[in-house]
Parts: sequence; C-alpha cells; structure tokens
Amino acid sequence: MELSDYRQQIDRIDEELVRLFEQRMEVAQDIAALKAEKHLPVHDPAREREKLLEVGGRVPPELRGYTERLYTMLFELSRARQREGQPGVEGQALRERITRALRDTPPLFPERPMVAVQGVEGSNSQSACEKLFQSPNILFFNSFEGVCRAIQQGLCRYGVLPLENSTAGSVNRIYDLMMAYDFSIVRSTRLKIDHCLLANEGVQISDIREVISHEQAIAQCEDFLKSLGDIKVTRCENTAMAAKAVWESGRHDLAALSSLGCAELYGLSCLKSSVQDSGSNFTRFICIGRDLEIYPGADKTSVMMVLPHRPGALYHALGRFYALGINLIKLESRPLPNSDFEFMFYFDLETSVYSDEFMQIFSDIAGMATQFRYLGSYSEVV
Repeated sequence: MELSDYRQQIDRIDEELVRLFEQRMEVAQDIAALKAEKHLPVHDPAREREKLLEVGGRVPPELRGYTERLYTMLFELSRARQREGQPGVEGQALRERITRALRDTPPLFPERPMVAVQGVEGSNSQSACEKLFQSPNILFFNSFEGVCRAIQQGLCRYGVLPLENSTAGSVNRIYDLMMAYDFSIVRSTRLKIDHCLLANEGVQISDIREVISHEQAIAQCEDFLKSLGDIKVTRCENTAMAAKAVWESGRHDLAALSSLGCAELYGLSCLKSSVQDSGSNFTRFICIGRDLEIYPGADKTSVMMVLPHRPGALYHALGRFYALGINLIKLESRPLPNSDFEFMFYFDLETSVYSDEFMQIFSDIAGMATQFRYLGSYSEVV
C-alpha cells in the first residue's frame, strides 16, 4: 500500500471519531443538566478512575498509557463543556465583578495619579513608573510592603512593583505580598536594566573592597562581581539607595551597582558600565491598584490558586487552560505560610478579556481550587 492509502484509512477513522466525539459532548451536556438539577458536582474523580481502568484494560499493554492520556484529556474537555453556562456561586460572583469593572473603568489610563514606588530618586521602579504614566506624582517607600500598604490605606491610587527579571528570575517577595495584600494588577511594562559600577570621584576599581546593591542586581551581575576578586558584597533595599549610600559615606573603598542616571544624580563616577551578565537584561514591572480596573485592550490575565493537596491537581488546572485553548505564559509557585508542602500557584494567561474563553476560566472555580484569586486583566506597555 502507498502512503496515500494509509492516509485515506486515517481520514475515514477520523470522520467516525469526530462524529462520536460530537455525540459524547452532547451527552456530557445532558449529564450537566442532570447534575445541576440534583445539585451534584461536575467533577467525579471516582467515576474517572473507574473509566480509566476500564478503557486501559481494553487495549494491548503497549497502548495503555496512550489510551489513559487520551481519556484524561477527554474528561477535561467534557468537564469544560459541562461547566459552560453553569458557573458556581464563586464563579458567578467573580463574573459579575469583572463585568462591572469592564463597564465602569474609564476608557483612558490616568496620566497624573499618585503612585507609590519603592526606593529613592533614580530607582528603576521610578523609571518604570514614568514609562507607565505621563506625569505621575511619586511617593517613595523604603520597602515593597510599604508600597502595598500605601495602596491598601488609600494613600496612593497605584503602586509599581518589580515582578521578574530575565536574568535573575522572579522577585519572590512580590509573590508573597500578593498572598498578604488585596490588590489588582492594572498594567505592566518591561524595562531594560543596565547596571553600572559607581563610586565616589577619584576612586579606581582596584580600590574597591565592598560593593552594595539590591539582591536582584547582585544576582544579575554575579560574574562581574567574581571578577573583582575577594570583595564584600552587601545587600540593600534598592539600587538607587545603594548609589545614595556610597555618596553619603564618602568612602573610597565602596561602590554600588546602580544605573548611570544615579551617577549623575548623586555625583558619582562610573567605573564600568553595563556590568550585568546578560546584555538582554529586562525587568517586568506591574502597576497595582486597590480597585479592579480593566482598561481597553486588556489581553493578559493573572490569577492565583491554592490547589488541593492531591496527585494531579496542578495537571487538572493546566488541562483546563489547554482545553479552552488559552496560552499559559508564566507559572510560579510559592509555599504557603504556616503550611507543610502546600503551595500557591501564580498563572499569567494570554487571552483577551473580550473572548468567549475568558469567562469560561472562572466556571466552577470551587471545583478546581481550594482558594482562587483573580488578580486582574491588563495590557503591557512597550
């Protein structure tokens, strides 16, 4: 037989498979109606395990794994179909909240709001803030938690926080604060970060015995710091704070990893520029607010979940996104405080807030996660 003959066989089989799949999904809808009438949960793990054993026993051993994976996906697709139009109480409340935000959010992003930023004048967070807003009124805070508190207490309408770096990875403290404070993400941006070695006038690199900076900058310049030999590396709250500390100290054996702008701001000399390990060094910043605001063009969504502590829980969450055709662009996990081996999962999803799939994410939330938090839908400023 020729390849074309085998393909014709496949086409005939696929035609039958599609017809049977359509029938299966129609029956799934009938089951959904019956479950809703009898107040039964959509997800029935015992029935799924029974079915997997049954279909696995119908095929040769070498096909058993393939068959189980196929049916696992069929189960997820059937659950997604059953949940359509029948969100749980939590899902319905969230849908209504999102609908209100879409209706009430102004069409234009504010230009001159009060914005909380961590650090001091010259910080990268300040640069990100000025990229997000045309003429922001900036209030500086010593810590990331100070920014969150300013939002919570209504002192500032927005705050700007660094979320992740292309070289050093995620800023874990921000994810921990997401669990502790109630805020929404309203926009994001990416900022190219160039770290320079700054010192007081007249200092040479050979004079340096200590370098100070934020822990993310230190991680991003690890190879360069090793090249300096036996020096002390000290962490501080912010790269701009490091530059300011060098200027205030007057020391000739101290240097900071900071921006070139801070050299001019604090009257420091740039001993070496662009000392980060990667030339393509970007940090992603998020703009947070106390209220849920969804501005036109929102095409990214962030959510947090605490999943049941059982095998396959994360797989089923990922399967939900896959079944809906939603692209997952980030997955982060953080341990829950005062809990053994339980984690909060953070997801960034690429989906338009106006798509049909968007609202289906929130169907039957209680059946998927023990805790669920919608962080917001937003666009990224380039």
